[in-house]
Amino acid sequence: MKSRLPTRTAALAALLAAATLAHAQTPQEALAAKFPGVKAEDIRPTPIEGLWEVAVGTQVVYLSEDGRYLFRGEVQDLTTGQNLTEARQATMRHELMNGLDEKRMVVFGPADPKHTITVFTDIDCGYCRKLHQEMKAFNDLGIKVRYVFYPRSGPGTESWAKAEAVWCSPDRNDALTRAKAGQPVTAKPCGDTPVAEQYKLGNDMGVRGTPAILTEGGELLPGYVPADKLAEYLDAHGS
Repeated sequence: MKSRLPTRTAALAALLAAATLAHAQTPQEALAAKFPGVKAEDIRPTPIEGLWEVAVGTQVVYLSEDGRYLFRGEVQDLTTGQNLTEARQATMRHELMNGLDEKRMVVFGPADPKHTITVFTDIDCGYCRKLHQEMKAFNDLGIKVRYVFYPRSGPGTESWAKAEAVWCSPDRNDALTRAKAGQPVTAKPCGDTPVAEQYKLGNDMGVRGTPAILTEGGELLPGYVPADKLAEYLDAHGS
């Protein structure tokens, strides 16, 4: 009788090959497996062969394909002049901001704004107060200002308490204006406030100081910018 061993061996080999293919890792999966907390969907190729982008929050780093080398810094396309790192970060910031409810912000602006900016603010920050003093100029130039709280000193501090008092006030816009003018603001605790979530968001976005201005396109402008200069910039960049 003819042996069936070769046929069985071939079938087993085919089965093993199929199983190997089913469990084959993509480059993203292989790199993610080396770094706890990083998911395959956080990793994508760059225009540079062998260099992979890793996004953590809105921070971007780069890895060599074998996962051995990590690069921190910006990738610039010298042909187009585009900063690829900033462009990617702007997209991620924009996505994060889209998840925020404007009802959880303190908003100053015209009914039909030309531009909208989101400002991470600290009530006790000198340049934050300087920016707020120009609120009428911002609004007259068609810029809506959406404030989110970022008390730099962190939880349990006086600046944090001031932010929560502003939020718990019956008229938040008036309370914020008075607080930024150095006037005391008192209010009964009102339970859930957005201060903690907005502070965490600022950290996730890489905010290191205030004011930090976020454009509609997701560009992060660190520091105070006069109303007229910001209007010129937004007009020129279309965001």
